[in-house]
Formats: sequence, structure tokens, C-alpha cells
Amino acid sequence: MELNELPGSELILPGLEDIRQGRNNTIGSLLIAIASMRLTAAGLDIPQEPLISEPELALYAHLQSERDDAYSYYNALLNSLNSFCTALELKSKHQ
Repeated sequence: MELNELPGSELILPGLEDIRQGRNNTIGSLLIAIASMRLTAAGLDIPQEPLISEPELALYAHLQSERDDAYSYYNALLNSLNSFCTALELKSKHQ
């Protein structure tokens, strides 16, 4: 499955690598934590050990410390995550 072709992969794929390297507080790894059950159900192997609890709150706090537009960027990131998950689910059903 070519994950780099899916919408939002520019955020999700680095997040997967971050989690595999034990980095659990990056934007990408927090997005993975938010959707870990959905991504796992669609066929991705997500390590559960380094995932942070309450990733939605951690992501928003992370964005607030970096950006003035944290709320709109947070929503845009969640939309990208949802697009990736939906595309992955569709792709996994057709294989």
C-alpha cells in the first residue's frame, strides 16, 4: 500500500516515524495517537507504548505555544488526519 499517495501523508508518515523513534510529542505523533485505533483498524501497525494520553489536549497545547492561530491550525490538522484515515480505510477495503 502506497501511503505517501494518501491525502495528509505529509503529516502522518513523519508521525509514524516519530513514534517508532520514541518521540511522542510532535505534531505528527500526536495526530497518530488521536487516530491510533482507526489507523490500526485500517491495517497500519501502530506501536501503542510511546503514545501519549489525551493527545487532543497535548496537540492543542503544543500549537498554542507555537502559533497565534492555534485553533484554526488544530482544526486543519484534524481535517487532514480525517482525510488520511478515510482514504486509508477505502484503500484497505479495495485490496
